[in-house]
Amino acid sequence: MATCKICSDPLTLTLEPDSDSETESQTQSSSPHIVPDDLLLPCACHFHWQCLLDQAPTIAISLTCPSCNTYLPSTPPGQSSTNPFLPSSSSAQILTTYTNEGGTQQNLDILPVLTEEAFLSSHPEARPARAMHTLASEGDFNGILELMADVDADQEIDMSLIQLMKWTDPLNGGKSALHVAVEAKQEEVFWLLLWLGSGVKTDFFPQEVLSVAEATGLPRRGTVPAEEDLRFVKDEQGRTAGDYCVEAGAQWQRFVEGGLFN
Repeated sequence: MATCKICSDPLTLTLEPDSDSETESQTQSSSPHIVPDDLLLPCACHFHWQCLLDQAPTIAISLTCPSCNTYLPSTPPGQSSTNPFLPSSSSAQILTTYTNEGGTQQNLDILPVLTEEAFLSSHPEARPARAMHTLASEGDFNGILELMADVDADQEIDMSLIQLMKWTDPLNGGKSALHVAVEAKQEEVFWLLLWLGSGVKTDFFPQEVLSVAEATGLPRRGTVPAEEDLRFVKDEQGRTAGDYCVEAGAQWQRFVEGGLFN
């Protein structure tokens, strides 16, 4: 039987039962059980998912298997001149087969996951910001508020709230959370970010946004300097969120035409 090339343990994972089972039958059905956890690389080496992720900083640079040193992507070797964690070709993939509790996934490209984990290992301060971008893309209004409250209360996080909102993602074209919200067409998050991190006049906001802000006690800064205003943050191509609005269709273009980004 194949074992993990890193820890040498069987390619399984033990899931613990839920602690809130109320009846004996629930307790029995939720007893610890073993599920597969087998990540098969193109070189035929097997790993646990987490064991391989722990090697991400090394793999993202070398693009080779940590066990047999086989070159893994389907494109020629080479790293980006601007980001050592990004392969030179945007089409590069590391196609794997992953078997877990949910079944088997064929041709699963793990290069984006390895690249992100490698970046975050070198820049742990970026984890809250990456989480913010994920929440923005999903339109999770409450999740963003909870994240910002956690960041504000955690003294170990060396990032202010305005830095969190302005942060641009080097793994995603230098986009800010506002870029991401427009791209994903998440209008509620779009207005939330503008309320918290821009100098947009209050009369520009829809009445429903003002009602939510009043009901939840969302603060607004009296003055937002241009260098801190989310409307003027640019991605790697020099485009603001307003430029994204123009590309997103008439529903979003009207914000630019109405002077929201002036």
